[in-house]
Formats: sequence, C-alpha cells, structure tokens
Amino acid sequence: MGTAVVLGILLVCCFIGVRSSVKRVAHGCCGSGQDAVKKIKPADTELSHYPYTCCIKVEGMTCGECKKRVENALNALEGVYALVNLKKKTAVVHGKQELDEDVLRRVVCAAGYDVNGFC
Repeated sequence: MGTAVVLGILLVCCFIGVRSSVKRVAHGCCGSGQDAVKKIKPADTELSHYPYTCCIKVEGMTCGECKKRVENALNALEGVYALVNLKKKTAVVHGKQELDEDVLRRVVCAAGYDVNGFC
C-alpha cells in the first residue's frame, strides 16, 4: 500500500514537471500562458545615425521573450535603437542624443529586469 502511494506521488510530480517544461519550450520562461511578445523596431535602424552608444548589463533575462521585452522598452524611447545580447546579458543602446543612464536604468527596471551596471 505504501509503495502505491509513493508511486502515485512520483507520477504526479513527473506530470507537473513535464507540463511545465512543455510550456517553457512553447512560450519561453516569462511568457507562459501569454501571447508572444511582438518585437518593436524603430523606424531608423541605420547605426551611423546614432552617434552615442551605451552598454547596459541586464540581469533576469532568461529567454527570447525577455530579450524582446527589454528591446521593446528601450526602443520605445525617442531617438533610441537598442540591441540585446541574451547570452552576454547586455543591451547595447544607440542614441541620436546623449543617453541618460538613469533613464535607461528606470526603463529596464520598469520592464521587470535589473540593471547590474554599465559596460
């Protein structure tokens, strides 16, 4: 009898783990159960038009959906074009005007991620 109970608990745990893994593969870690984030690109993506550059170390990004959220938040700023590298956990922000690090930090934090300095 005790063996059957332990086996039942193990089966339930395995089912929950498999279901969670399938959701992560299908939607990303932070997009489970939500619609996919649509990438927003600024109209001007010619890097030569952006004389100012800043690199931000971003913590908390774990998937492509996270990358899109950070890029979208930064690209929503006027005169900014941001590119995020998920593996390096960095965002390179190009600006047409000088970039204010405090503003960039607030935008990334408002998107739900932490800024771990500037590179």
